[in-house]
Amino acid sequence: MTDQHLRVEHRDGGVVLLTLDNPAQRNAMSLPMTAAWDAAMTELRLDRAVRVVVVTGSGPAFCSGGDTGWIGAEPHASVAELRERMLPFYRSWLAIRELEVPTLAALNGPAIGAGACLALACDLRYAATAARFAVPFTRLGMHAGMAATWLLPEVAGRAVARDLLLTGRTLDAEGMRAAGLVSAVLPDEEFLDAVLATADAVAATAPVATRLTTAALRGEGQASFAAALQWEALAQPVTLATEDLQEGLAAAREKRRPRFTGR
Repeated sequence: MTDQHLRVEHRDGGVVLLTLDNPAQRNAMSLPMTAAWDAAMTELRLDRAVRVVVVTGSGPAFCSGGDTGWIGAEPHASVAELRERMLPFYRSWLAIRELEVPTLAALNGPAIGAGACLALACDLRYAATAARFAVPFTRLGMHAGMAATWLLPEVAGRAVARDLLLTGRTLDAEGMRAAGLVSAVLPDEEFLDAVLATADAVAATAPVATRLTTAALRGEGQASFAAALQWEALAQPVTLATEDLQEGLAAAREKRRPRFTGR
């Protein structure tokens, strides 16, 4: 499916590839792209065949962030008016965290500002050698938005968050890996294929177990050590009662790949 500024590709095995497609603006989050993103999130939330979602960008950039065409263009707008515009924008793009399946960000190029936050909102991140990462809000004279002050410490820790948010400096791909922002840096020429191979491997795992693990790691079982034990004492028995457990055990005994069905 192709929509304005967003391409949605349903691949074999339950992998969905979302491509931000506004290369003329370095995949800035335009109003048409945001509307298309909203529609895609609604569709994916309801589609039980989806097992993994991958987000990438077309052209040389991943995402240059929010469309800055209107930022600063309304100097007389009130704080309340600006808040009413920004909060729905944040919620639209961060809805990717409401998907029950694992999400992967394939950073084919620069991820800047809100684009960096979109990458941080995904469960896993991979960088091409051409990728760059920056949250330069203060350099533009503004406070960070789109949950940057929560997502960045969650992914990379408070020290890295303070460094990047206060200096606004840019990290290259190797700097991103050193900071713990991405799991791996991959060659540009084979980048997307390599990320999709990882997505295929995740999609091949047991869906119920993977969804529950994803929920736990996003915070459902992370409030405290005790909360984690309580979550696991419920979630693990749920998976022990599935047909997929029996299939996984049989496959291990028979030294073959399991064929999970989500039951």
